[in-house]
Amino acid sequence: MEKFDKLTGIAAPLDIINVDTDMIIPKQFLKTIQRSGLGKNLFDEMRFAPDGAEIDDFVLNQPAYRKAEILVAGDNFGCGSSREHAPWALLDFGIRCVIAPSFADIFYNNCFKNGILPIVLPQQDVDKLMDDAKRGANATVSIDLENQTIQGPDGGEIAFEVDAFRKQCLMEGLDDIGLTLQKADAIDNYEAALDAQPWR
Repeated sequence: MEKFDKLTGIAAPLDIINVDTDMIIPKQFLKTIQRSGLGKNLFDEMRFAPDGAEIDDFVLNQPAYRKAEILVAGDNFGCGSSREHAPWALLDFGIRCVIAPSFADIFYNNCFKNGILPIVLPQQDVDKLMDDAKRGANATVSIDLENQTIQGPDGGEIAFEVDAFRKQCLMEGLDDIGLTLQKADAIDNYEAALDAQPWR
């Protein structure tokens, strides 16, 4: 998993509440177990018409936001089914951070496990960042995970909270497999001791 320390990028405003995982990645794209290749289908039904043509007024289709790395969203982001494909699609598109007043629990946990930083902020702070994000190409926002701060395009700073263990995992690029491999020597020693038992 890629480490997350500091991120400076374009923030895209998605001022919609209750964005569920089927909106993030529709069910017809869940046939793969690959984590790559899903970015082209992110928000598919909002980005594309039935004939495949882009819907011009959807935020990620607008020239200023095609390379967005930060998403500023409405309340209850990631609700619905527990599909891990949702953070996979966001990450494959290039989104490394989602900021919202609240997240669905399973989606929130899946973000950390896949290298995405979900930031919960009070509504008034989200509103400020949403307004900043609407500046288009000038909507550059900086996230400093170590110091737990967000700096807007005008230099204003917002502090955020994050669980210390999850923060460490993101900063070190450790998913569940990476955490387990940190204990590889202890696991090998246990297996060797078990193999030495007379009943083996």
